[in-house]
Amino acid sequence: MSVKDRSSLIRLSQGHLNLLATCPPRFQQIYIEQLHSPLSLEQKEKQIWGTRFHLLMQQRELGLPLKSLLAEEPELNHSLAALTKAAPEILLSTNPNQREAEHSRTLSFNNYLLTVIYDLLVVDRETAQILDWKTYLQPQNKQKLANNWQTRLYLYVLAETSSYLPEQISFTYWFVKLPHQPKSLTFTYSSQQHQQTKQDLADLLTQLDSWLDNYQNYGIAFPHRANCQTNCPYYQLFPSSEESKSKTIKSITEIEEISI
Repeated sequence: MSVKDRSSLIRLSQGHLNLLATCPPRFQQIYIEQLHSPLSLEQKEKQIWGTRFHLLMQQRELGLPLKSLLAEEPELNHSLAALTKAAPEILLSTNPNQREAEHSRTLSFNNYLLTVIYDLLVVDRETAQILDWKTYLQPQNKQKLANNWQTRLYLYVLAETSSYLPEQISFTYWFVKLPHQPKSLTFTYSSQQHQQTKQDLADLLTQLDSWLDNYQNYGIAFPHRANCQTNCPYYQLFPSSEESKSKTIKSITEIEEISI
């Protein structure tokens, strides 16, 4: 089966787009060949804490009891209290018709399904706010976060799947990991940014079409980016002379999101 006549659309999240834009060979290894590296103990602990914090915030929005979660991890209570103090206008709102936790949306785009999950979506008649809880410290480079496919895809999909204009939508990251006090970064949106994201998505997915077709039909490995030696953290793992492996791509429709 070629990419163009596949029977079901491939789902892509921001994690897939980030890795595809950074390191196509790594994308091939993880998402096509299903070769995952085991997490370190520290990575596992961070992942578990992040999962618990997101579950805590979801249960809070649903009005469910939080006692058991807070009892298991006292640091969650401290982080929640600090975040509530830092953003009372968001967390203390009581209108359930204007907010939803773990809100998911899907957009069909050039034979792919683009999927997003908003940690919290807060709306009114004039504005829509996307909020995302980050359980690591705030990065120093704001522009790098602005260029990240999570920021771009989340804003793009909401504009495409709602009646809000790009200028009415914003995206705020909250960095909640103690011992630092919670900090936020907010990104506004514009029609110009929206059109640029649309073009960049089209270009990236056209490349993916070609690479998938070459990989499946001719055994050609996904190529390196032109600037991979200076910009790709995985460059040493994939020397340019590495031979491709002939494998099936059937599992790509079941791929899971990873954090980058």
